Amino acid sequence: MSINTHTLDHIVHLTPPGSVKEASRQFTALGFKVLPGGVHAGGLTENALVILDDGVYLELISFTHPQSHYPPGSPERTDRDKNPWAYKSPGWIDFAFLGNGSRTNSVSDSINARARAHGDPDLYLPEQDGGRTRPDGRVLKWLISPPPVESRGILPFFCGDVTPRALRVPSDPPSNSEHPSTTKGISFVHAIVSSASFAQVKSELVSVIGSPPVESTNERAAWELGTVHPGARQPRLVVSISATEEQAAFLAETGSDIGIFEVGFRVAEGSQKGSGTTPYGKISWES
Repeated sequence: MSINTHTLDHIVHLTPPGSVKEASRQFTALGFKVLPGGVHAGGLTENALVILDDGVYLELISFTHPQSHYPPGSPERTDRDKNPWAYKSPGWIDFAFLGNGSRTNSVSDSINARARAHGDPDLYLPEQDGGRTRPDGRVLKWLISPPPVESRGILPFFCGDVTPRALRVPSDPPSNSEHPSTTKGISFVHAIVSSASFAQVKSELVSVIGSPPVESTNERAAWELGTVHPGARQPRLVVSISATEEQAAFLAETGSDIGIFEVGFRVAEGSQKGSGTTPYGKISWES
């Protein structure tokens, strides 16, 4: 059975420990309507949500406590240190595609089979349980299909709902996705990569997405992604070699050879345009 592995589900924005409420205020000031999320299973992280009309959402996440809160050697400290986002700098740190919530029809197995067919090693780990408790007490469950920790933020992870997606992504009532900024959806996710890693990353994304890029040069590649809501304008995933001083500085600050440099949002015609910050990550507005 063919598995859809190219639908953008959500984008993750990290802020310092205990700062979800402050991040919510910051995104509200940018013209987004922010909804409360909840504490994730295990209690290490908590989030708030920005629901967009195309079905994608922003996850505003922070750790509930700094690393020093947990005694060295304690189970809680071990779990926090193992978290894939434990050592990420604030900003756009990760993105997720929509999974299928199945271990028998595994997203990871499907992608790994494609990678092996291309002569590459496996790219994804077996599915893992995930979930959180909403402020109203509803318990949400999903399956995560993750790449290894060192590839998080380079390759998307997959989030497949076990409980209904509408519980995880509360797009009803429709006012939940109506924003003062007139934002309707995602225009693009732009990741910057070092020249040494570009060819490998492009090849791996072909295995993940299941199709070649619609735009491809020796310095830039772009894919059109699917949307949760049929008929919505397709967002793009763009990967390019750093081409400006700003982009080179961004890579240096991440301490990695790749990172999500910018997220573009679609807004109503005649609304705001240009770029700004979250203040931890770069954003732009397009009609």
